[in-house]
Amino acid sequence: MEYKDYYKILGVARSASKEDIKRAYRELAKKTHPDRNPGNKKAEEQFKEINEAYQVLSDPEKRSRYDQLGESYTQWQQGGAPAGGFQWEDWFTTNPSGGNVRVDVGDLNDILGGDFSEFFRRIFGGAPDIGAPSTRRATTRRNGRTQVPAFQQDVTISLTEAYQGTTRQIQFDGHRIEVKIPPGAKTGTKVRVAKAIPTGAGQKGDLYLDIHVADDPRFEVKGDDLHTEVEIDLYTAVLGGEVTVQTLSGKVVLSIPAGIQPGQSIRLAGRGLPRLNSPTDKGDLFARIKVRIPHNLTQRQKELFQELKRGSS
Repeated sequence: MEYKDYYKILGVARSASKEDIKRAYRELAKKTHPDRNPGNKKAEEQFKEINEAYQVLSDPEKRSRYDQLGESYTQWQQGGAPAGGFQWEDWFTTNPSGGNVRVDVGDLNDILGGDFSEFFRRIFGGAPDIGAPSTRRATTRRNGRTQVPAFQQDVTISLTEAYQGTTRQIQFDGHRIEVKIPPGAKTGTKVRVAKAIPTGAGQKGDLYLDIHVADDPRFEVKGDDLHTEVEIDLYTAVLGGEVTVQTLSGKVVLSIPAGIQPGQSIRLAGRGLPRLNSPTDKGDLFARIKVRIPHNLTQRQKELFQELKRGSS
């Protein structure tokens, strides 16, 4: 199984700060996002790799685990790499560089789901929507005199799925359960399916999906509101005009008033995220203006700016 260098994928050093990692992710994700590269399979695969790398390196616990595995993998390679290939399962019980140090990685299925590589799955566990069993937690609910176990599964959805609503298929003991995730679900939202998991003796336990919404490089989420950046040229900023803005429901035309200032935001009412349990009510989208200053002016353009400067003094 091929080792994936997440630091190399994001183009950052192993000592990179959380801010450096987030900045690199956003830049790369913008370039490879499927909306910007329709039908481009190579860009789609790159986008998946970038998101996989960010899922690990942006989380201190996962990053620490990955760094430990990465170092051990390197030691294994330098030690002669015996025939048969490196077995990640062996690493989870003993240190591949020698000794009997046990590594506690928890329940490998108790990790967020998503479109991840085999390398990711071996380290951090399977994705629930492609067949991994639900994770049993130590929570129970009383049913008369007995206690019925509850089951919880972490699930990652995209921001678009959070806007539109989506479904996930959870597999448990050969049974496949389709769970609807409502529009407006946010990180921390728990979706309950009552009596979904058979526990024996004719009883069934509740299933809880613990939702995590993945970052989207196009938008910053603040509650039900979204914030995005819109770049305009200097002439539109001075004279006014129109610009196309991407929203989660499609592209819209935004009117730019004459004299708008860099950093100023324009509110697009009702273009944010739907409110949970009230999907017809939506937050707002705020378009923050970024003005693109022209480079390499012609002599005539410089003269015109000089005239404007003299006229304003």
